[in-house]
Amino acid sequence: MSAPTRLVLFLATALLLVGCRSTRPYDVAGVVPAGAAAFNTLVPAGSRIQRLAGGFAWAEGPVWRRSGGYLLFSDIPKNTIYRWSETGGLTVFLRPAGYIAPDAPGRELGTNGLKIDAQDRLVMADHGNRQVARLNEENFTRTTLAARYQGKRLNSPNDLAIRSNGDIYFTDPPYGLKGVNQDPAKELDFNGVYRLTPAGELTLLTRELTFPNGIVFSPDERTLYVSNSDPAHAVWMAYPLRPDGSIGPGAVLFDATPLVRQGKPGLPDGMTVDRQGNLFAGGPGGVLVLTPDGRHLGTIETRQATANVAFGGDGSVLYLASDTTLLRVRVATRGVGY
Repeated sequence: MSAPTRLVLFLATALLLVGCRSTRPYDVAGVVPAGAAAFNTLVPAGSRIQRLAGGFAWAEGPVWRRSGGYLLFSDIPKNTIYRWSETGGLTVFLRPAGYIAPDAPGRELGTNGLKIDAQDRLVMADHGNRQVARLNEENFTRTTLAARYQGKRLNSPNDLAIRSNGDIYFTDPPYGLKGVNQDPAKELDFNGVYRLTPAGELTLLTRELTFPNGIVFSPDERTLYVSNSDPAHAVWMAYPLRPDGSIGPGAVLFDATPLVRQGKPGLPDGMTVDRQGNLFAGGPGGVLVLTPDGRHLGTIETRQATANVAFGGDGSVLYLASDTTLLRVRVATRGVGY
């Protein structure tokens, strides 16, 4: 064998090995089936749903940190925020993530929804501590942003959305309390949706939902979407957003109660939107894809309760916090901001 031939074979083998090291052999948790053309335009038929990690008690609140190229997500019962990246795999980012005293007051101690603000700081629905908080990553302390409304403790903030002007909108169901609505530690007699300004002013937007859960803005920030995870009234609501930050009367965007009655696993939960304003929403059966006018185009079928989703990577990768697993699927659209 000549020297040039040996060199070519060596380089080809080296490239192959590099390629193998950079590609992890993820399990395929499912394949997107062929459906309506409008659905498969966004989520192509045959797209693989990959299982990135598992063994969690209840995965929630994924957010992609573009500055670092990694995903953060919560495992609420295990009181942990995990970090996942293609190169580093799964590592612990913060533990304990929520309540730290030994006399646990609630049934879910960790954080829930996570968001990155305009200053690249992690803002948390600090579920176990019954507050909205911001993490200081230099020494891993936290700043309480909201813990009480009119002198009474919040229930257990669940999910949040940050508006371009810095306002934080969040939901406050009672899921973190041991007795839920009947818990003696519950100080508010309702479950609310709130707005928190950068100046610290906390305003109740609505108390009409029995179990407000996921929350997200439309791309133009003219509409606020909130899910209601009540099996008797499993809906996504759409509220017009007024210039002063308040909301107008809400309307049902989509009613998934019939899907719940069919036995589909999961309830309306966390969600995200693409650049066209389509919602990708955790709900009965997996991730429902809804148009801005409330048409259900199809479902990314996980066949298990899927709590929350987030776009990441180059904006065309959808990450799914799905029961005990972290999943992803590549789609043919991109998230807001990409």
